[in-house]
Amino acid sequence: MEDFSESLIESLSKKVKEYPRFSKGEIEKFCWMAVHEYKHGVLPSEYDIREIDEDLYLKLLQELKSKI
Repeated sequence: MEDFSESLIESLSKKVKEYPRFSKGEIEKFCWMAVHEYKHGVLPSEYDIREIDEDLYLKLLQELKSKI
């Protein structure tokens, strides 16, 4: 797994929690959205199949789950 800066993970964690309709029950979806937006500069559309950085996604998901 890649090493990501604490500030990046913290920034993305904050972004996830600020999304409209954020819910802890859909944390995987919101983490995916944040990583997608970080990589591509836009939120995903309904059927967006562009790649995301899976290591970053897993790190962000782990971070948020540990704080909930």
